[in-house]
Amino acid sequence: MRVAIAGAGAVGRSIALELVGYGHDVLLIEKDAGRIDPSYVPEAEWVHADACELSVLEEIEVQRCPVVIAATGDDKVNLVVALLSKTEFGVGRVVSRINDPRNEWLFNEAWGVDVAVSTPRVLAALVEEAVTVGDLVRLMRFRTGEANLVEITLGADHPLVGSSVDELELPRDTALVTILRGERVIVPLPDEPLEADDELLFVANDDAEDDLRAVMSQRRSG
Repeated sequence: MRVAIAGAGAVGRSIALELVGYGHDVLLIEKDAGRIDPSYVPEAEWVHADACELSVLEEIEVQRCPVVIAATGDDKVNLVVALLSKTEFGVGRVVSRINDPRNEWLFNEAWGVDVAVSTPRVLAALVEEAVTVGDLVRLMRFRTGEANLVEITLGADHPLVGSSVDELELPRDTALVTILRGERVIVPLPDEPLEADDELLFVANDDAEDDLRAVMSQRRSG
């Protein structure tokens, strides 16, 4: 898959390295000549240009990229790149970095953003997930469809330990997508038993999240 990344700073380069490792074709676009150094990610295609310029996006044929990532350190730049990619070129998936949490409210579909990633929020969620057992934790928010990725770790005394997946009475608009058990990633088949220390990952919309929290704590909402 061809992926365009706006911004070749530390974040953009790190993303590029990961994607190249997964076998994707990566295009790095950077305005600052001082950051152009193909030796960082030699497998990527480097372009010295301003990704906010319509002519630049036309020249690199950004419409051929199923995914565009706005990864610069400037929120204004990221919003412009997202808006142009989505509205002018019809890019299917636009992912944007949020540098200042105060700007988070701007990073939505109106600005062409499908998935917004706020580093402070992600770090806070990871810390909460690392220290919280038995409580539902929101790890990530998907802009498209207003759905969330949420997680719960089952403690040894959790009432659901020993039951099976098909015994979970999940609320509407909720799906159990995987179970993490040590180093294993388990597809949640109906007869799969739930064990202590299992990490259950769900996708749920906003309305269903409280109901899911009640189900996982074995309480009825209301």
